[in-house]
Amino acid sequence: MEAAKVSKPDVAAVYTVDLSQRPVPPSDAAQEKAALLQLAGRMHDGPGEVLPKFVELAMELTGAISAGVSLLEQTEPFPVFRWHNLRGILSPFNGATTPRDYSPCGITLDRGAPTLAIHPERVYDWIPSGLSLPEVLLVPLYIGRTEPLGTLWVVADRIGYFHCGHGATLQELADFIGVALKMARSEQELLQALEQQELLTREMSHRLKNLFTIVDGMVRISARSTNSKDDLVSLLSGRLHALAAAHSLVKPSFSDVQGAASNLADLISIVIEPHKPAAIFGRSRFSLEGPAILCGEQSVNGLALVFHELTTNAAKYGALRGDNGRVDIVWQVNGDDLSITWSEDGGGEITSPPVSKGFGSTLVDATVTRQFGGILSYDWRKTGLSVNIVLPLSRLAQ
Repeated sequence: MEAAKVSKPDVAAVYTVDLSQRPVPPSDAAQEKAALLQLAGRMHDGPGEVLPKFVELAMELTGAISAGVSLLEQTEPFPVFRWHNLRGILSPFNGATTPRDYSPCGITLDRGAPTLAIHPERVYDWIPSGLSLPEVLLVPLYIGRTEPLGTLWVVADRIGYFHCGHGATLQELADFIGVALKMARSEQELLQALEQQELLTREMSHRLKNLFTIVDGMVRISARSTNSKDDLVSLLSGRLHALAAAHSLVKPSFSDVQGAASNLADLISIVIEPHKPAAIFGRSRFSLEGPAILCGEQSVNGLALVFHELTTNAAKYGALRGDNGRVDIVWQVNGDDLSITWSEDGGGEITSPPVSKGFGSTLVDATVTRQFGGILSYDWRKTGLSVNIVLPLSRLAQ
């Protein structure tokens, strides 16, 4: 029951019947309230886990032969509803999709009120043949009463079955489902924030350890490149300031340096600046080549982190460890992606790739693949490491 883009009129299948005109048989209101309160009390322990229970309760309280939740997805080229937690005769179609603009669910969201569909299978060609759905009662689902989420629906085995009592019961259940889904979303966002914070804490600890190694190397190289104490102080002070500027890029703040480094070339230059003056005998240690690429505020931290780690590893293990090594950084646009190549040379022959991946390499991989949705690959050449990074341009602009 996958969605297909159609444009047929569906008004003939949907009737805005006044359910209040239908007789309402006696019901056990106290039992219904008790069941609702019991589910509501369990929402805080696992809001996402109680959704199937709400659907089962919808079937039980209305006496329906099937029930489910249809959640709206803003997919391309057109939005759809996806069916979740189906019960009863439609349970085999759990996970199926139906068109947003060609379904009773769409009409229910547009109306913002309970809607009754009579034999919808006679109009909607996406409903499998052989199914008989005499009446389908739908109520809209919202998060926070404003954000349209989808619908809760039940199916009856005969026309004239549903009444206003069923509509009120479903609407009350829908309100609880909206709260539960909002809680589940908030819980997921909190977990992601905690995971990001933990990663940041580990990364900062890792960077502090590397900082001492970098400073030690800068002192030794600066001492070889100067002839007096004053020259050493001046040169080393400049490098330490450049190192501080690079580190300010990879912390979650909106510093002046971060705002100034919106261009990719500027950002890379700031990050590698502590190692650029390390050239001796007039040889440059870096070359940068590529078109102008603007980076959004959110992407600057991730990019600075990636190049900071690559530069640090090159200084500790690769081309920048000795006096004769160099790094070439080239980037180009390929369609909707940016391809970046980091090539090291002159740092000593590589006999084999490292046997294990350190935290820095893990951090680079997580940043490229998870934050940017990109692709990362390593080529351990004998002459030096080559790293290729492919990033979506749309993510760089964020």
